[in-house]
Amino acid sequence: MAKKGQKFNKFTDEERTEIVGKYLSGNYGYHSLANEYGISWKTVESMVRKYRKTGTTFSSPKGRPKEKDLTKEDYKERYEILKKYQAFLKAQRERK
Repeated sequence: MAKKGQKFNKFTDEERTEIVGKYLSGNYGYHSLANEYGISWKTVESMVRKYRKTGTTFSSPKGRPKEKDLTKEDYKERYEILKKYQAFLKAQRERK
């Protein structure tokens, strides 16, 4: 768990690729790479796990897409969903 005032290491994509590449070469283990780069072995393990899961070491954006990234089709789709939901709520009110 993070402690108050703790500083986090930021790795570039090249550094992540280098660390994962060294591990996958079979010449290094989690602990030896952790000691070499001054990080936790769990950080190295999570980098390797993410690489194996996604096939890349690059960080992907998390969360919902920003509004500026949405296209006109996305807005149309959202509008259609909203219309259906409003019709559903109206039908629910009429049943009561």
